[in-house]
Amino acid sequence: MRIEQFLILCAGILISAESSLAQNLSARSNEISLHQQSPASDSGPLPTITWIVPRMEFTTSAKNKIDVKAEVDARQPLKEIKLSIGKSNDGSIIATKRFDTNKDQKQYSVAMTLTLPDGGSFLLLEVTTEQGFIVSEKRLITAGKGAEEMMIALDRKDYALLFATNRYDNWDDLVNPIDDAHEIARVLKEKYGFIVELVEDPTTEKIWEKLREYNERKFGVQDQLFVFFAGHGHYDESFGEGYVVAKNSQSKDLSKSTYLSHNRLRGVINNIPCRHILLTMDVCFGGTLDPIIASRGASEAEVSINQMLVRKWGHKTRKYLTSGGKEYVSDGVPGKHSPFAGKLIESLNSLGGEDHLLTLGELQTNLEKLKQLPRFGSFGEDEPLSDFIFVGKR
Repeated sequence: MRIEQFLILCAGILISAESSLAQNLSARSNEISLHQQSPASDSGPLPTITWIVPRMEFTTSAKNKIDVKAEVDARQPLKEIKLSIGKSNDGSIIATKRFDTNKDQKQYSVAMTLTLPDGGSFLLLEVTTEQGFIVSEKRLITAGKGAEEMMIALDRKDYALLFATNRYDNWDDLVNPIDDAHEIARVLKEKYGFIVELVEDPTTEKIWEKLREYNERKFGVQDQLFVFFAGHGHYDESFGEGYVVAKNSQSKDLSKSTYLSHNRLRGVINNIPCRHILLTMDVCFGGTLDPIIASRGASEAEVSINQMLVRKWGHKTRKYLTSGGKEYVSDGVPGKHSPFAGKLIESLNSLGGEDHLLTLGELQTNLEKLKQLPRFGSFGEDEPLSDFIFVGKR
């Protein structure tokens, strides 16, 4: 080996060793931070943190006193568990609580009641291993008088994903679904500021592909997602299940493998990482989406608009709206919207009245005037006090 090569090799070894001893890693995945403050080594399985309360990354509360609970799974001996409370505006720490650890203990429960100041605060739970690895998770909380103002000030977005099918490979064609979807998309975009995506005549594969894309997206904590299906629907008495019929669904498919089962749709849409979802289906047998078909009215107390939005958006939403129950529904006459789509468009155009807020309760009141009664209900991880609110432009 030439002397020049030897010197270069030695320099590389020294640089590598120096980097290893001074390692200070920082990575972030799924809102979990990981740091290492000690020399590099085989970390082994790292601890995991599971938030129970507050469960979501961002929470609002009209009260200043909140309950906090989290579980720590210790995959290796721990040095410290620490919960810090800080101010969101400047990142300063208000208080810190340390919890006792035991090298033989594998499960830890962090539970306490905190009183937070008005406005935005954060909770930072940090778990430090004996090797110097730190796993941490943060929760943002807006409490007290500042809750309404901060909620409305956030950069929230509304999305709409519409599937509409007129032309079928093996079923009779329809005349109105695509026109209905275009008009609904127009109103949502122009009057409510929705970001709209319309998929025409999709195959089964295209629908699952698009739903997968939305499952992999990131959404803000106040974002809403409106999912709409228009076209043929089917119900199988033997399986006791309803289906959405895609462009390429087979007419004689005993296994129903070319259809979109309501059961799978519920699971896939429920899994989309958007807190507020309204699934609307203008298809035959759409009400069989949920075995429990329920209608809910919403009576609002005398509160401000901001307070109402804080209350509604503080709960996870999984609502559905279908054009009928376990029955066939009308596609309407050519050149006009289906009865369901027509009344839905009329309701959206109303903007919910002077306050420019259209709630599901108001939407239900309008749609109940139809001869064929639409069905309202909830699915998946819906929380009882939640709502999907169409916020009109001003």
